[in-house]
Amino acid sequence: MSGVKIVECVPNFSEGRDLAVVNQIVDAIKAIDGVKVLDVDPGEATNRTVVTMVGAPDVVVKAAFAGIAMAAKVIDMSKQSGAHPRMGATDVCPFVPVQGVTMEECAALARELGARVANELDIPVYLYEHAATDEGRENLAKVRSGEYEGLAAKLVDPVWAPDFGAAAYTNTVERSGATIIGARPFLIAYNVNLNTKNVKKAMKIAALVREKGIIVRDASGEIVRDAEEKAVRKPGLFKCVKAIGWYIEEYDRCQVSINFTNYKTSSLHEVVDAIRRVADQEGVVVTGSELVGLVPLDAMTAAGQYYLERQGVNPGATERELVEVAIRSLGLRDLGPFDPEQAIVERRLGGDGRLVAMTGRTFIDTLSSIAPAPGGGSVAALCGAMGTALAAMVGQLSTGKKGYAERDADWRDMAVRAQALKEAFLADVDADTAAFDGIMAGFGMPKSNREEKIARRNAIQSATQVAIEVPLRVLERSVEAVGLLCVAAEGNENARSDAGVGALVVRAAAEGAWYNVTINLKGFKDETLSASFRSRADVALAKVTDACDEITAEIRR
Repeated sequence: MSGVKIVECVPNFSEGRDLAVVNQIVDAIKAIDGVKVLDVDPGEATNRTVVTMVGAPDVVVKAAFAGIAMAAKVIDMSKQSGAHPRMGATDVCPFVPVQGVTMEECAALARELGARVANELDIPVYLYEHAATDEGRENLAKVRSGEYEGLAAKLVDPVWAPDFGAAAYTNTVERSGATIIGARPFLIAYNVNLNTKNVKKAMKIAALVREKGIIVRDASGEIVRDAEEKAVRKPGLFKCVKAIGWYIEEYDRCQVSINFTNYKTSSLHEVVDAIRRVADQEGVVVTGSELVGLVPLDAMTAAGQYYLERQGVNPGATERELVEVAIRSLGLRDLGPFDPEQAIVERRLGGDGRLVAMTGRTFIDTLSSIAPAPGGGSVAALCGAMGTALAAMVGQLSTGKKGYAERDADWRDMAVRAQALKEAFLADVDADTAAFDGIMAGFGMPKSNREEKIARRNAIQSATQVAIEVPLRVLERSVEAVGLLCVAAEGNENARSDAGVGALVVRAAAEGAWYNVTINLKGFKDETLSASFRSRADVALAKVTDACDEITAEIRR
C-alpha cells in the first residue's frame, strides 16, 4: 500500500434526523467509483451527520463534490435547526493526508473543490486551517461565527467576503448556506484506561499532559490570575493534545480521553508513556488504552519502532510486526479485541494488491501462463522488494553484534529505510500490471468516428505515460536501494553473501525497469517528456550498475 496516495475527507452535513435524506447524500458519495465510505455517524440532537471517506485524491474530490451537491438539493437551511454550530447544508469539509500526500496537496484539493462548488453550485465557500487564505481564517470556529443566521450580514462585510463565489445572499444561498472547506491533520480519538474510579485523579492526569495545561493555584489553594483577571495556566506536556478525565460506567473505571489534533507533533506512544509516568506519581496504574475510530498506519508503525528501540532491538522490522508490537505495548486489547484490519485506515482500503497477496507458487504459475500480465515490469518491482528485504535482514543481523555494535545507528537507519522501500516496491508489483491493463483498455475503446478516435488516442497516451512512470520510479528507487546494500555489505560478515544477493536482484530490478521504460517510450508521442524520461532512466541505471559492480567486487574478495 505504501506507493498509493490516500486522502481522507470528513464532510459534515446539517441533517442527522431524517435518515432518508442522509442516505441520499451517502449514496451520491458512494456512486463515485474508487471511494470508500468508512463511517456514517448521524446525530439526532445535533441534527448533523459526519461521513468519513477515503480514496485517491482525485476520487475523493469528486465524491466530496457529489455529496455537497446532493446536500444542497435535499437540505433547506432556512428550515434546519440543531444543537451543533453550522453555516450550511454541507457545513465543513476537511481533507486529511493519510498516505503519500502532503498537507500542501490537501490544501490544493480544498481549493480545487471550493472553486468547483462555487462555480457549479453557486454556494459561497470559505477556506480554513491549512487551506486558509490568511491567519484570520485558520480557526474553524472563527470562520463559522454568526452561523447560518448571520450569513446574510457576513456576506456583505468586505472582511468576510468568501474565498470562492459571489458575496451575495441569493435564493440559492438562503437554501444552501455557505460551505467551509479546508485541510487539516488526521485527528485521532484515543482513551487511556486507568485502574481508578477517582475522577479527580483522572482529570489531573489529563490536565498535566494536554496542551492547555492546568490552572495554577497559590499556597492557599486560590486560583492565580493575571492582570486581566484571567486564570493563569501552566502549559501541559504536549502540543496538539486535548484531554479530559472521566469515569466510564460501562468499564467501571476512569479514562483519560484524548484528541490528537496532530499526531506527528505529539505521538501516541510519547503521550501514553507520559501518562504512565504521571499516573504513577498519583498512585494510579495505566492498564491499557482504547482507540475510538480509526488510526493511520504510520502512527502505529512509529509506536512499534519506538518500543522496539526501547528494548534495544533494531526497529527495522516488518510492517505487520511493528503494528503488533504497538498493539501490545499500548495495551489496545485491554478492554476487548483489537483488529488492525478494521482499525487502521490503510488496511480498510484493502491492504496488498492482488499480485502481492498471492502465494509465491500462484504468482509464479500465473507468470508462466499465457496471461499477458503480470510480466517483466512486475517481476522487476518484486526483485527490488527482495533486494531491500535482504538489506533489512542484514541490518537486523548486524545490530548489537560483537565487532559491529559501534555502528548500530547505521544498521538501524538502513533497516528502517529498507523496509519502507520494500513496501514501495511491493506496491509497484501491482501498479505495473495495472498500468499495462490501462493501455489494453485504451486500445479496446471504440474508434468509429473522429471524436472516439481522439478520445481513444488520448487514453492510450495517458495510460502509456503511467506505464513509463511506474518502472521509472522502480528504477530510481533502486538507486537508494543499492546504496543501502553498500552499507549492508559492511555489516555482519556472516551475512555478506545476503548483501551480495540483494545487490544482484536490485540490479535486475533496475535493468528490468529500464527495459520497460524504454519499450513504452516507443509508443509515447510527447517528445519533450520522452527525452526527460529517457535521460532519468539512463542516469539511474548507470548509478545502480556502478554501485552493484563495487559491491560484487567487494563480496568476491
